[in-house]
Amino acid sequence: MKQFYTVVLDRLTTFSGKFATEPYETGWADEAIIFIRIHEIDANATINGTAQISVDGIVWVDNDGDAFSGINKPGDYYLKVKHFGGWLRLQAEITQGASCKATISIVLKG
Repeated sequence: MKQFYTVVLDRLTTFSGKFATEPYETGWADEAIIFIRIHEIDANATINGTAQISVDGIVWVDNDGDAFSGINKPGDYYLKVKHFGGWLRLQAEITQGASCKATISIVLKG
């Protein structure tokens, strides 16, 4: 029987500049989807980001090909993450001087 788990990493959090979610241990999972719900975003702001993986939850590297760009309005977005290691997080950056309010979750299945 497969296991399924959803974890909310940030809820209604205001972000600006470069930011990263809390890391989450995902070694047991076969699949991961990062959901990003943008509640509010400043006019003319854009968010770009990438999934990052880690062997120890301390040192992080970008997960090749698992990135998004161009989020510029409220709504729901997702990023399917392939071939991740024991730890997973989202790192993103919003246009300098701008901010957004977001909820970020990881859904795991394995």
